[in-house]
Amino acid sequence: MMRATAIALALGLTALPVAASAENVLRWGSARDIFSLDPYSYGSTSNLAFLNHIYEGLVRYTPEFEVVPALAESWEFVAPDTWRFKLRPGVKFQDGADFSADDVIASMARVSDPASPLRGNIPTYVSASKIDDLTVDLKVTSANPLFLNDMTNIFMFDAGWLTANNATAPTDVGAKVEGYATHNTNGTGPFKLESRVPDSKTILVKNEGWWDKPLHNLDRIEFTPITSAATRVAALLSGEIDLTDGAPLQDLDRLRNTTPVKVIEGADLRTVNIAFNRKEKLADGRDNPFNDLRMRRAMDMAIDRELINKRIMRGMAHVAGTLVAPTIPGYDAALDTPTAYDPDGAKKLLDEAGLAGTPFTFVCANDEYVNAEDACQAIVSMLTKVGLKPTLDLGPRAVQTPKRSSGNADMFLIGWANEPTLDTYSMLAQVLSTREGASGVANDGGWSYPELDAMTKEASVTMDRDARLALETKALKYAKDELIMLPLWQQPMAWATTDKVADVVVRPDNKPRHWLTRMAD
Repeated sequence: MMRATAIALALGLTALPVAASAENVLRWGSARDIFSLDPYSYGSTSNLAFLNHIYEGLVRYTPEFEVVPALAESWEFVAPDTWRFKLRPGVKFQDGADFSADDVIASMARVSDPASPLRGNIPTYVSASKIDDLTVDLKVTSANPLFLNDMTNIFMFDAGWLTANNATAPTDVGAKVEGYATHNTNGTGPFKLESRVPDSKTILVKNEGWWDKPLHNLDRIEFTPITSAATRVAALLSGEIDLTDGAPLQDLDRLRNTTPVKVIEGADLRTVNIAFNRKEKLADGRDNPFNDLRMRRAMDMAIDRELINKRIMRGMAHVAGTLVAPTIPGYDAALDTPTAYDPDGAKKLLDEAGLAGTPFTFVCANDEYVNAEDACQAIVSMLTKVGLKPTLDLGPRAVQTPKRSSGNADMFLIGWANEPTLDTYSMLAQVLSTREGASGVANDGGWSYPELDAMTKEASVTMDRDARLALETKALKYAKDELIMLPLWQQPMAWATTDKVADVVVRPDNKPRHWLTRMAD
């Protein structure tokens, strides 16, 4: 949902003249901070969305999800396994260095490094080679119709800057590996970093040397993480912030009826799921009860999704029966039937399996998904009622993420929006596949289903769209039958602004695009 001017901006129509008299500052209050200034450090949609204001890829999405040129002017197949990109001339990094093929090669080497948390975003990438300063070939395992989609989130670094600052090796938020790029930036994008104090404030300023024509009228962005929903609302109402991309559901009625606040609502692409440790042993050495399908099925039956939606999500979530949202290609409405709430059936299954009374820990971040703290508490209560003994491990995502990504969590929440691919293949390749090489990079539970792996690999090389989507749907059914993860809901999305913000683009991917935002004159 967006205003008419924002629509015009998104479609590349004539923009209004940028005001030059006064400094336009967007004070942006978010429910969470970013993890790192290194876009390769963690596959977080919000982290990448923020850093897209500083860094850019060879291609990018429009707000209507069309892939269009960015740092590359054009591309073509020159062989069945090779994409050739013609780079945009005259582009400079924010330190003044020229952008060239050498930077693409260094960036692709860094992001595809075996230690890179983002390597799963380009599962078919093999290598890069320079043709000339403005031409580069990217070799892939095979022709893949989704490779350009994947490349929208692969941002380009300055090769010289990486080398000079000993930053050619990737960093990793989950493994707590930091480097120069964790705290410093040098991109080609519409804004550049002025300062950052983690968990306090990050300030961006307009990049006067940006290669593209600015459609925004911002001189400065002040990004402030405000984890408390009440404090965030108070800051908006008092005018301390101009915009939040995390308007709390419980306050929407109040905000809707308050002048000059505008509430923008929609449905998020992200599906929130429960996932399990699926190794042979749990971290404490016990035999893993989650490897018993009866355990997973009982837990699935024990969760009253409709009640959580009504009481905690204010009826605004879409209760899910499958792992992807209805707008994601590969989705099948026939699979989107949520498991019926059946606590008696859950108790019976647990008794049959000899798993009643099983203790385990549920790792949950209280600042990662909409109303996650209340939802996790409700899930723990429901599982307790059927005879299990869950312990809720609740904390900020900066603390909880390493527990999950290290594979030591018993049970945890994982949300997946299928970005940047915007296709079911993202879920299959990055989450459901066996962790090996670029596959299964977000498979934090350690599950492995060779039959599903085979379907995913076949989908990756199937150029016919209908045939590929049929394979993806078949794989989703397999995942549903095996209860690899338990889909819960697609979370609601709500932004709110004061009247100081004239236009802002809000799309179902819930990504801020403040190079299209305009402040009121």
